[in-house]
Amino acid sequence: MGQNIKQTLYSENDFTLFQHKLFEQLEQLKSVMNSPNFGDEPLKLGAELEMYLVDDQGEVCLNNLQILKMLNDEQFQPELNQYNIELNLSAFHIAGTPFNKLLTEIQNKTHQLELVANQLDTNIVPIGILPTLRKEHLNTESMTNIPRYQCLASHLYQQRGEDFKININGKEPLSVNFDDICAEGANTSFQVHLMTKPEKLTNIFNAAQLTLPLVTAISANSGVFLGNALWDETRIALFKQSLDIRLRDKYQWQQPTRVNFGHGWLRKNIWEFFAEAVALYPPIIPDSKLQSGKGNPTLHELSLHMGTIWPWHRPVYSCEGNGHIRIEFRALPAGPTSIDMVANAAFAIGLAVGMSEQVEELISFMPFRFAEYNFYRAAQHGLNAKILWPYDNKYQPQEVDITIIIEQMLPIAKQGLLSLNIDPNEVAYFLTIIEQRLIKQITGATWQKQTLAYFERTHPKNIACQKLVQLYLNNCRSCEPVAAWETLWT
Repeated sequence: MGQNIKQTLYSENDFTLFQHKLFEQLEQLKSVMNSPNFGDEPLKLGAELEMYLVDDQGEVCLNNLQILKMLNDEQFQPELNQYNIELNLSAFHIAGTPFNKLLTEIQNKTHQLELVANQLDTNIVPIGILPTLRKEHLNTESMTNIPRYQCLASHLYQQRGEDFKININGKEPLSVNFDDICAEGANTSFQVHLMTKPEKLTNIFNAAQLTLPLVTAISANSGVFLGNALWDETRIALFKQSLDIRLRDKYQWQQPTRVNFGHGWLRKNIWEFFAEAVALYPPIIPDSKLQSGKGNPTLHELSLHMGTIWPWHRPVYSCEGNGHIRIEFRALPAGPTSIDMVANAAFAIGLAVGMSEQVEELISFMPFRFAEYNFYRAAQHGLNAKILWPYDNKYQPQEVDITIIIEQMLPIAKQGLLSLNIDPNEVAYFLTIIEQRLIKQITGATWQKQTLAYFERTHPKNIACQKLVQLYLNNCRSCEPVAAWETLWT
């Protein structure tokens, strides 16, 4: 989705031509999706992992391009800010032991990364938001010098015309303005890609939306931003606000934000999502390429446009082989450990697949705005959230503790994974990690917040944040799931 571009300046005609290509490619996509062999491929899953680069004091290191040059490995790519780096993992066949294969590659590749980074006195930290970040780290001086990021930052700011305003409530509410989009780079995630059978794609996508609040609460790992204890998954609010180009009250009709939960349940097929993206959002980067006459159309412009909106679940088109559309799960945070991240992925996929058989009926009496409400409550309060759910009476959702629903849904996640022919021992192992968090009421976010409060008893805020990151890094390297980490406050 993060396609590179060569130019950063475009004419009005470039935007017009690009828009027309989007219209044409929507029709092409509809045609490709209707071809008899579309999606007839072995099912696979893959992932992308974003990480922080920090020194021994937990302060950011602006050296991602230098590390990438030393690595000389195409699976590693730069991110928006110079203190972030991305690992693009392999795609593994879903049947068998895909999560263990994914885990092994994460551990092998991050070990390779650490060996190189250590030569520059740099450490690797997978975490949703780094607690030691300061406002001076979130500006264009920290941005990676790549045309795509420069173009994106310039065009988004031009469309907004004034500072981006961040207002996030929590134990220590935060209100701060930024004159560019670099605050977006504070968010690092573990994005998982899932191929499905074409006829099941719509229901699995809707089920992923419905169950995302449960995944968000149990996987939260972004509790501190600019030293302030905020939401359990602060990324959700920060990402949305840091890229929000809308100016309220300027127009009668408000274009929806480009970072969003979605605009409704899919009713017929996944093509609706692509059409909606073209209808709602004007192009930002009108980069065009000539299309090869061989095989499936690349749909370069449509794919590039989809990469400039950031829903928490996003369909991704691929022209490879017979072609397919997969689901990108975008809401999972980076960290705390490789085992935790893979367990989060297993839980999210298991729920989406496990609920897909009944979701068509469920969404008839579960309004989309209920699901959206649940998502933001889960992000804000984590395992303490109350959500609207058809618990006692399926026809009338009621407010209930999210932990009750997570516990109730673990067997459904198990069945979903088993239906994909995933090894039963692998299913049990990773879902047990989720279950242990639930039993101990510990997530990465709760561990961070409680540990920070513990250090603040005897240290000023900045030193407490440093100690938090240092301890987090030591625990992360142990590869023990977060539920097994020592809790200083007890």
